[in-house]
Amino acid sequence: MYVIDEHAVAASEDGGAVVRELRDRAEILDALYRFALGQDLKDGALFGSAFTADAELDFRPAAAKWGGRPPVLAGRDTIVTTILASFTGRIDTTHQVTNARIAVRGDTARLTALVEAQHLVTGDHDTFALLKNPYDVELVRDGERWLIRRMRIDNTWYIGDPATIFGTEDGGA
Repeated sequence: MYVIDEHAVAASEDGGAVVRELRDRAEILDALYRFALGQDLKDGALFGSAFTADAELDFRPAAAKWGGRPPVLAGRDTIVTTILASFTGRIDTTHQVTNARIAVRGDTARLTALVEAQHLVTGDHDTFALLKNPYDVELVRDGERWLIRRMRIDNTWYIGDPATIFGTEDGGA
């Protein structure tokens, strides 16, 4: 589920292979950065650029911690429309990505990261939810960039009121 390899770069002494793997790792992490910043800026094009057309986003493990029961979001357009519609004009967000671990296997990769997500009601920042979420992400190569095919978001802890931010029926990210 999570990337727990005991090393960072799998490529050996071949300088070209090392450079290719480092480039892949930067592009893989950039997919998660596009996901996070696209939400924070409410930028549908940037947010959508993180996903494959048939992507899946599973926020159920995180939402279950506060009684949420969201569906798995399937398809880039559904993910973008659903998440941005639930936040735009209503919720201010900031996402910080850290502790990234990456395993590259040919044209597929797995990314584990810890994401701190701050959600505040627009105009009433006293109503908020601060979440610390482990992410498990499967990606595929798309030319020189990488795209998220599946994303599973869990929750380690939270403070505030996520049910007010996300609701309990349809969740969020």
